[in-house]
Amino acid sequence: MSAFLPRGRHLLADFHGVAADRLVDVAAIETLLRAAADAAGATPVAGHFHPFGPGLGVTGVLLLQESHLSIHTWPEHGFAAVDVFMCGGARPEKAVEAIAGALAARSVELREIARG
Repeated sequence: MSAFLPRGRHLLADFHGVAADRLVDVAAIETLLRAAADAAGATPVAGHFHPFGPGLGVTGVLLLQESHLSIHTWPEHGFAAVDVFMCGGARPEKAVEAIAGALAARSVELREIARG
């Protein structure tokens, strides 16, 4: 018996040179990931975001019908790591573009892995 494995795209984005104040506000980070999902044409189903305390980073995940978005921030290093995994008609590159615009990083390193 063969299993159906939908093809997906997994983008790994490293954002360097981000202002610390853009990486500490848990509500703003959640809003950003929800906007990125919308930009990609994806459908959120649940999310969980955790702040590590004043001046410290945030970790969060937004579960999607199409898979997930996740973020981990290190304001003390001006760095954010983002995973965007989507299948179907969603466009993960649009999510990365939305996040890049909001974070205004000095540089972005992007890798893509084809899944399925």
